[in-house]
Order: sequence, then structure tokens, then C-alpha cells
Amino acid sequence: MTYNGEEVTDGITTGVEVRKQRGLEIAALARIEKKDGCYFVPSQTNPRATKYKVWPNPAKPVFTCTCADHETRRCQCKHIYAVRYMLRREANADGSETVTESVTVTKTRKTYPQDWANYNLAQTNEKRHFQPILADLCSGLKPLPASTSRKGPQGRKSIPLSDAVFAAVFKIYSTMSARRFTSDLCDAQAKGYITKVSHFNSVLKCLENPAIYPVLLEMIERSALPLRSVESQFAVDSTGFAFCRFTRWFDIKYNRFTHEQHWVKAHLCCGTKTNVVTAVEIHGQYAGDAPILPALVNSTVKNFDVKEVSADKGYSGYDNHEAIAKVGATPFIAFNISATGERGGVFAKMFHYFQFKREEFLQHYHRRSNVESTVMMIKTKFGDAVRSKTDVAARNEVLAKILCHNICCLISAIYELGIQPEFLQIGKQGGYPSGSAHRASR
Repeated sequence: MTYNGEEVTDGITTGVEVRKQRGLEIAALARIEKKDGCYFVPSQTNPRATKYKVWPNPAKPVFTCTCADHETRRCQCKHIYAVRYMLRREANADGSETVTESVTVTKTRKTYPQDWANYNLAQTNEKRHFQPILADLCSGLKPLPASTSRKGPQGRKSIPLSDAVFAAVFKIYSTMSARRFTSDLCDAQAKGYITKVSHFNSVLKCLENPAIYPVLLEMIERSALPLRSVESQFAVDSTGFAFCRFTRWFDIKYNRFTHEQHWVKAHLCCGTKTNVVTAVEIHGQYAGDAPILPALVNSTVKNFDVKEVSADKGYSGYDNHEAIAKVGATPFIAFNISATGERGGVFAKMFHYFQFKREEFLQHYHRRSNVESTVMMIKTKFGDAVRSKTDVAARNEVLAKILCHNICCLISAIYELGIQPEFLQIGKQGGYPSGSAHRASR
């Protein structure tokens, strides 16, 4: 294919050719707008919502783009190629286009091997294994101090902490309301996982207890322990869960009422192989990401042999590189386009590693996408919003979602990786089915 005297290969063979072909598609099909000397190029995946800004560099005959591909790889992306093709097309005096052939789109999809037999077994037996694993995690919980109990000296007897936490977490797993969830709680009592069926108000009050927050954090860490022999590479990111509360105000400038939804922001560190969450931090909804990375890494290194930590450029900085190197791990954090190695230390070493061995660096860095997969797994399965009405309950509900996700990851590892959690009671309702593909393969 020839476009304005430049050869563009139809087949997808190299990254440069892929970018040229996609840039040609954008230039031919999309509307590129020019404003204040900059070009706004629509995204191919979401053209209505996302536009990337491309502008020329006055010092050099090159363009700069705001897309992640250009900022990470420091190369000409498809949006820059689209602008170049558009400029060449407009340079013709008669306004004619010089496309000599039609665009032929050749798409290839990379597939990954999947152990479908054991994957299907893990999914079909997940709910049956979930209850015994959760019961074993709750069995070691110590009673809360008297000062944190919600019951006074009079009234009915307090519910055991193990039963209360089991009911609260199992309710989040069911994704149902507390009232409709009561029948599942009755089944759990019949199977011996709890001693008493709690009233649906008691389940909700458990989530509203601030003393439950450290309990759930500790359970998340313990639920990840059986996978410490598998995980050594970790990724860090943050995500928000929509809250039911809104802030409403009158905007004098625009003479109208406007509102903003609140959310619960969770900072996660997860393994890149099993997607299990190893550390969680929940702060204010506007808390910065970078200052929280050291706490996540320090919590993970207590239970895991951390060799690599990857994160996006929101975590890029001297302190975070030093914090990761301090625990004996290698940081693979994306650099801002204006970054240099003048600061020194580990930051400078990794920056030069990125400059001279870029593809090798990016192979490690792109493991960061696994934390985005982890967030999507949690939100898809247990919802991207919280039902709780108070701040304390909302934070506990987010932790319960993450704990449910960890247990699901553990069940998948039981079947697919042959890992046996020490606290799992085999031989009861939660045991492996006889003749399963898991036992046959092990």
C-alpha cells in the first residue's frame, strides 16, 4: 500500500507497521480537529469519549502525543502517524488524496493456553468450597475487646465474632440484600459453619463496627498466604467504589445546581500470576497514590518473597524506587516523559535501564496490567459500588469484597495449581469431588 509516497504494509509484522496501518485508518475514517496549534485525534476504541492531543515540538521535527504508547515507549504512535498522513493529504494543491489502494484491516488475536477442565471445575465448585474456607479463616478470630462491643451489660448475648464476620463476608459474596441472604445463612448453620443464624440487622451492624476493619485486613493477608510459594512479582494500583452519598451545591459561575458522587478509594497490591491481593490500604477518596506504595510493599514483604514490583507512572518517584529496592526487589515503574536520571540512586539506575533496554524493561513493566485485571475481577463479580450508608461500613464492605476475591483465587489455585491450603477442611462439604480432573492431573 502506498500513501503519499510512503509504503505501508498490509500485513501485521512489526510494531512500526502496525502503528502506520492504524494511523492510516484513523486518518481515513476519523475526524482530526486542529485547535491552538494542536491536533485532537479520536481514540480507535472509544472515539466519542476519548481524544488524544498531538502537538509539534518546535525544537525538533517530531510530534508529541498524550497516549500511553507514546509516553511509555517514546516512539511514534498511531495518532502521530494519523496526523502526519492528514498533513500530507492537506498539502496537495488541488485538495486530492493520494491513497492508491483501499485500507485492508488484518487483525490478529493472541491467545493464551488455558486448562479448561480444571478451570471449569473451579468455577462450578466455587460456592461449595467458599464456605469451608471462610469458616476456617474465621475460626481463629479472637473476641473483640469489651470497649468495642456494641452490646451493653444488658440485652441479648453478643454474637461470636467468628459467626458475625462469616455472615458479613458471606453476605457480600452472595451479592444479595441482608434480608434475602438469610436463607443462605440458615444453610451455613445446617452445615456447621456457624453456631447461630444472625438477624439481618446484626449482619449489617457487624459491617458498621470500626473494630472489624483491622480484622478484615488480617484475614485478607492470611487468605493470600497459601500462594506465597507461587507469587514473587507484584503490581500496585488504586481503584474507587461508588458510594451512595452525593455532595450538592449551587455553582454561582454557571448559575446552576451541580453534584458530585463520593467513593471509597482502595489501594491494592496483588500477585501477577494468581491475582491474589496481598495488601490493602484505604484512605480518603482524594488521597494520592504515590505516598501509599511503601506501605503496600512493606505489608507484602512480611509474607512473600518480593522480587519485582510494577506500577504506572503515577507512582514514579525517587522515594518509591528506594522503598522497593530497600526490601530487595526491583522496581519497574513507568517514567514521566520529562524524567531524567539526574536525581541519582535507584531511580537513575532504572531510568538508564529503561533507556538502553527498553523492550526488556517493558516486558517486566507490563505485568502491571494484572492489577487492572484484579480490579475488574472484583468489580465484575461483587459490584463496583457499595450498598453501605456510612463511611465505616463502606470501608468494611470494600475489604469484604477483596476478601471474597482472595478466597475465589485460592479455590482456582486449588484446582489449577494443585495448592492445598492448610486451613481447608477436606472430607466435609467443602472437599474435592471424587474423580475430579484436579486429582487425576495431580
